[in-house]
This record gives sequence, structure tokens and C-alpha cells, in this order.
Amino acid sequence: MNPALARWGEAARVYLEPRILGILLLGFASGLPLALTGGTLTMRLAEAGVEVAAIGFFAWVGLAYGWKFLWSPVVDRVPLPLLTRFFGRRRGWLVLVQLLLAGAVLLLGLAAPEAGLLRVAALAVLVAFLSATQDIVIDAFRVELVSRDRQGAAAAMLVIGYRLAMFASGAGALVLAEWYGWEVAYGAMAALLLAAIAVTLALPEPALASEPTPPPGRGALAFRLEQAVVAPFAEFFARNGVASALLILLFVVLYKLGDALLGALTSPLYVGLGFAKTEVAAIVKSWGLVAVLVGGVLGGLVVRRLGLLPALWVCGIGQMLSNLMFLLLWWAGRDNTVLALTITVENLAGGMGTTAFVAYLSALCNVTYTATQYALLSSLMAQARTFLAGFAGLFQASLGWPGFILLTTLAALPGLALIRLLDRRLQEAERAAAPAVLPT
Repeated sequence: MNPALARWGEAARVYLEPRILGILLLGFASGLPLALTGGTLTMRLAEAGVEVAAIGFFAWVGLAYGWKFLWSPVVDRVPLPLLTRFFGRRRGWLVLVQLLLAGAVLLLGLAAPEAGLLRVAALAVLVAFLSATQDIVIDAFRVELVSRDRQGAAAAMLVIGYRLAMFASGAGALVLAEWYGWEVAYGAMAALLLAAIAVTLALPEPALASEPTPPPGRGALAFRLEQAVVAPFAEFFARNGVASALLILLFVVLYKLGDALLGALTSPLYVGLGFAKTEVAAIVKSWGLVAVLVGGVLGGLVVRRLGLLPALWVCGIGQMLSNLMFLLLWWAGRDNTVLALTITVENLAGGMGTTAFVAYLSALCNVTYTATQYALLSSLMAQARTFLAGFAGLFQASLGWPGFILLTTLAALPGLALIRLLDRRLQEAERAAAPAVLPT
């Protein structure tokens, strides 16, 4: 066999390892609640006759995902009575949150919008809060469960599971609601979340770093609060250096900015070009899901074969250039072949970029503070995506579609430039025989 093909085959076999397959299922549990408080819920509200202005405010339910770093220290450091003893800290928290989340989803399905929006809104906020908490635990669990050379594959499986779950709680829930009603649809999603507990218990509890002991003269409570809240952020800046840490945080904001800007307005573009909802559903949603899943796997292989920083380069350039496909779509107009080609290229590149990015964020975390540090990085990414992408409409109104698409392409350049700066700092550290600033 060709040696190069053999090496790629060896890299691909990691996807069959039990822990990596378990992360696929945990990714499914992570992605399942998102549509239930988003697109699926707003569809139910619209069907119930709720005014569009009121429906718009339900977008704020998703703020919990951007602020999860505020309570991540509790999840990271605080053991649970009995559950931690029997299952371990990570699995104990995950079992508790999944039980509560399944119950909250079931109650949300039973809450009729016609009987009052306040109850629906409160339950949607509860589901989002519990879902964000589940993400904190799953992200820490994933980072700690596999070795560094398998973080790319783990990130790919997480993305794949997440996307499959969004399809299930989006298109799948809508089909169930059409046939059997909203209560059954949400009940089925709650049952899937309960089934995720079996996956949690089937995976081993990862080895956690030993707990530091309070120095003489320090109170135990004050020391634990410092370790839970202050230490994760202080360690991140101390390990990387202030200048490099700030570069890393800026990179987290900017790496997928071009994708976020364009993604905010793709649906209006499809409508403006005259595509029917059935065409968008078949090509963008269904075929697009296949493309992004393949892209996720390819991204994991690229990370494993090239390393993190080279993979970020390759996948970042692919993300940037894929935006230009929408120029071809704009020029072609309502052409299903061009739409399919555009979605294939864009979703392949997007899936690869997301996998490389998640693997990079995972590698930045110290195992002692995994949940808090990953929650900080992923929250920063989410806040940047939602806040900066909010200006996309203003840019499009000023520039038109061709100018806007070019702008989203150019918006990827600052993130790519930062990879070069981070790479240079790593090389300087290695020449000085100092600890690496960033993992490779």
C-alpha cells in the first residue's frame, strides 16, 4: 500500500475507538436542546398565533450559552453529594444535568403558548441554562477523556453529533409535531436526552488533577473560591504570557468572523433569489448536513496529520475562499445546481474549520481547570459571533450582495494573520528552550 495512504488510514481508524464514538453521542446530547428553544420553538409560537414582535424576543433565550463561563467554576470544581461519589465529578454532574434537562424539555412541550407566554419563556430559559451547563461538562469531559493526539478526532465527532442532533430536534421534531402534536415531539426529544445518560455512564470517568491544599493560614472556603474563580483565568494568562494570551483571545473572536457575518444573512439571500422553501430544505438543510459532516471528519484528519496550527491555516483559508461561492450563486440566480455546489463547498470548508477550531480551543485548556477555561473560550466565541454578526444587515444594505460577500471573505484575513503571529511566538519560545506558548 502507498505509505501516504497507509498513514491517512491509520489516522482514520481513530474514529472507531470506543471513547471517540462515545463523544459522538455526547455531541448529539449537546446539540439536541438548541433548536428546541430556537427554530422549533419559534415555529410552534408562530403556529399558535403569537405576534412576530413577541417571538423576536425569544432570541434572548440563547444568551445563556454566551454567559456560561460565569457558573462554569462551580461545575468545574464543586463535587455533588452521592453523585460524585458513585459516578465521579464529571459523570456525576452530567447525569444530574441530563435528568433535569430531559424534565425541562418535557415541561416545555406541555406548556401551550395559547395559555400564556410567560410560562413558555421561563421554561425555555431553563432549558437553555441547563443545556449550556451540559455543554460545560461535556466540553471538559471530552478534553480530559482523550489524549492530545486524538483531540482533532474528538472535536470532529463532537461537531458531527451536534449537527445530527440539530437536524433531529429541527426537522425531526417538526415532522413529529405535524403527525402527533407538539407534546409528543418534545416528549420524544426528552426521551433521547434520557438515553444519553446511558452513554455518560458507559464512558469512563476521566482522571482529574489532584486538588490543591490550602496554604497555612488560609481559610478553606476562601481558598476554594480562589481556585474555582480566579485561578483558571490567572493560570491561562501566566502560562501563555499576557501578550500571547490576548492574541489568543483576539484570534478566538476573529477566526470564524467571516463565516458568522455571511451565515447571518444566507436565508434572506435565498429568498431574494427566489428559491422555494422546499428547495432550501432539500439542498441547504439536508444535503448541507451531509457536507458539513464530511467536512468535520476531514477536519479531524487534517488536524491529526498536520498538527493544530497548520490545520488552522489550511481550514481557515478554505473557509475564506468558500464564501466566494455565494458570488457565483448571486450571479447564477435561482439555479439548484449552483446552490448545491455552493452549499457543498461552503459546508465542507465550514465543517473542517469548526473541527480544527474546537481542537485548538481544547488544546489551550489546562486539565486542572478544563471546564472553566473552555467555557471562557467558547463563550467568547459565541458572544463575538452573535454580537458582531448583528451588524451584517447594515453592511449588506450599504454594499449590496456582491460587496457584502466580498466583505465577509476579507473578514477572514485578520484571523489568518493572527495564526502567523501565534506561530511566530511559538517558534521563538522553542528557540529559547522555553515551554511552548501554544500546543502544536
